[in-house]
Amino acid sequence: MGGTVLYDGECGFCSSQVRFIRRHDRRNQFRFVPLQSEEGRNMLRSSGLREDDPDTVVYDSGEGIEVRSSAVLKIVGELGGAWRLAKVLLLIPSGFRDFFYRLIARNRHRLTAGSRSWP
Repeated sequence: MGGTVLYDGECGFCSSQVRFIRRHDRRNQFRFVPLQSEEGRNMLRSSGLREDDPDTVVYDSGEGIEVRSSAVLKIVGELGGAWRLAKVLLLIPSGFRDFFYRLIARNRHRLTAGSRSWP
């Protein structure tokens, strides 16, 4: 399946996550666009999303737009193999998942120092 991942191109933590996805994307199904690029801003506008929210990862699968934790779980789930199990977490209400997503997003610049790619 795959699609386009919009991410904060000025964030080391976010860039490390892009590298993680690329390393595990055996089918080369994802395309990555920084939120700060002209293409990224245009995609945000056309999706009805704010351009000034770099804390939000956006995933356009071609079947719809996902944001925050839903985007992350769908991206990881589409990596295949055991990563597909991540989609089970979509059963948890997004408000609860997004609380933890926002906690990480607010602290992502601090997480970059000395961190490795995760999940």
